[in-house]
Amino acid sequence: MILFYFNYMFCRVLILFPSIAKGFTLNLRLQHILAAKKRRGGDDLEQNHMKWIKTVKYFLEFQIPRVWAPLRDRIPGHQRKEPVCPSLQFSIMGQKLYVSQEQITVGRRLVTGLRLCLEGNKQNRLSVHLQHLVSLPKILQPYWDNHVAIGAPKWQGPEEQDSRWFEPVKWKNFSHVSTAPIENPETFIGDSSGVYIVTGAQLGVWDFGPRNVLYMKLLYSRLPGCTIRRSLWDHTPIKSSKISTSGDSSSPDNSSSGSRENVVGNKLMKYVDLSEMSKGPQDPPGHWLVTGGKLGVEKGKIVLRKKKSI
Repeated sequence: MILFYFNYMFCRVLILFPSIAKGFTLNLRLQHILAAKKRRGGDDLEQNHMKWIKTVKYFLEFQIPRVWAPLRDRIPGHQRKEPVCPSLQFSIMGQKLYVSQEQITVGRRLVTGLRLCLEGNKQNRLSVHLQHLVSLPKILQPYWDNHVAIGAPKWQGPEEQDSRWFEPVKWKNFSHVSTAPIENPETFIGDSSGVYIVTGAQLGVWDFGPRNVLYMKLLYSRLPGCTIRRSLWDHTPIKSSKISTSGDSSSPDNSSSGSRENVVGNKLMKYVDLSEMSKGPQDPPGHWLVTGGKLGVEKGKIVLRKKKSI
């Protein structure tokens, strides 16, 4: 009865005072806009929706095809010579997992994803791949085109002696993984002097006998004139069942993901998570970049996780 009386009086006020009704309706609309903005990755503290609308141009600029690096030559009858690589072993009689130490770099291309992959004729060589845009968005060309001086890129990685981050994959007397997060210490949210983003990656092995340690390094390049509004660690990979092996940016025609087609039955699969860590236009607000990464061990598997920023 009390609620009915309140609703009746509230409606009477809106009828008698149209200006109040107009202001109330406008306030409701602004609240709906703000709520939608937050759901789409906007700044939770920003009260004006105009800045959110302006980010549409960034979304449109990033509608560029993506490919995985490195690209492998696929000449019929041509076999690439197997490189000499260090190896990991997870049990006394277990199969060795070799580790490619090739430096994968993409130059002035924006990196949007990372993944681990098994390569080689026997699918027993672990490597890291980078997903990147095939060209530079026009909005960034004044800051990052080839003629712009940005300084030399820098490799960033974990400390070899910092055993706090070492985790065994299976048994503690065999191979470990350095799970230290890799970030650039010169990148700060809101810093208008420029940011550092990932443009390369490399795996390596520290030789400690049977307890050798797998680690990863990332290459950072400076992107002047830009700022980071938001950063977070991404622990949600794309499930392998959803990864296409033909006709898109992760197809064997333009990347080395063909090695992923023949991993069924490979005993080393139980030690490596081949899920892709990437964000694209379908992930609001649609223009995430990789600014960090780390290896880890989850349920007895080596995993790769990334830090994303906008």
